Amino acid sequence: MRSEVVDVRTGTTETVVDLTDHAERFLGEAAQGADGLLHVYVPHATAGLAIIETGAGSDPDLLASLRHVLPPEGPGGAGWRHRHGSPGHGRDHVVPAFIAPYATLPVLGGSLALGTWQRICLVDTNRDNPVRSVRFSFLAG
Repeated sequence: MRSEVVDVRTGTTETVVDLTDHAERFLGEAAQGADGLLHVYVPHATAGLAIIETGAGSDPDLLASLRHVLPPEGPGGAGWRHRHGSPGHGRDHVVPAFIAPYATLPVLGGSLALGTWQRICLVDTNRDNPVRSVRFSFLAG
């Protein structure tokens, strides 16, 4: 298995960052034309990975949906029990229960087997950590 960690700057606002180009660069070296699986993992308690279309409004829609389901002021406006960090940070610790911190994708002939509009995206609602680590691992089949 080949594995590599890259740091991704997410800034200090909630964001969706497209990781697909990072994944393809990694596979160019790791897969070398082979079939297998790409595993992408975010080793953080406040971020997740989503396979979505980007650039057509899906990324801001996803963030808006998370704000609706997990409001920064807490369930029913009662606040979050987990209270360290900036206001609303407790919800960031709940995000990975809704958006998993990992994704496993097929690789065929050294290339990602994604659908036409699918992209691998880091979803980060945590304003307290402006840089995230992402681990790409390739397991040949």
